Amino acid sequence: MKKFAKFVSTLLLVVVAFYLGSVSSDKRLLSENLIRLHVVADSNSAEDQAIKLQVRDAITAKLETVMEDFPDLETAKAYLQAHLPELEKIANDTLAAAGNSCQAVVTLAKEAFPTREYDTFTLPAGIYESLRVTIGSGEGKNWWCVVFPSLCASATTEGFEDTAVSAGFSDRVTGTLTGKQEYCVRFFLLDCFGWVENWIYGKGF
Repeated sequence: MKKFAKFVSTLLLVVVAFYLGSVSSDKRLLSENLIRLHVVADSNSAEDQAIKLQVRDAITAKLETVMEDFPDLETAKAYLQAHLPELEKIANDTLAAAGNSCQAVVTLAKEAFPTREYDTFTLPAGIYESLRVTIGSGEGKNWWCVVFPSLCASATTEGFEDTAVSAGFSDRVTGTLTGKQEYCVRFFLLDCFGWVENWIYGKGF
């Protein structure tokens, strides 16, 4: 009986370890295959928040179709890095046209993100490559989306799923992000891994 209990315990540990390894692999896939757009307003005033959305629209209009042509994150990242001055100019031209005296700074770097719910999908917390547009002091509320693969305009679940599949995401990953019931535990674990990543990143380990 003791041998059987030990066998069952060992088997459970193997299954749990395999499952956690699979979740960890999905987390790594997300972190290594997404570039997020992060637009930060100067302040939380109604005017600054409205201008933030104008800047967002100008940046996404530039990138929406362009990013669809890139086969992987590294190619997309190289394009964005080379076009940071152009994107910054688009942001600042938008601000000037709106009569706003703030200046925007556009950077591309790793950044810690909280859990974020969009209209049709949810991304777990964690460290992601980020195209960050900081307007003025950058003390206002944020706006997020995913610029690669191009998910900012995926207004329906079907639209998101089609884009995710074309980006190489498995049905399991896509189902997890769109909140399918059978993947609730998996998303919870992905999110936990992400918060641990953010904590380590914040501590500078």
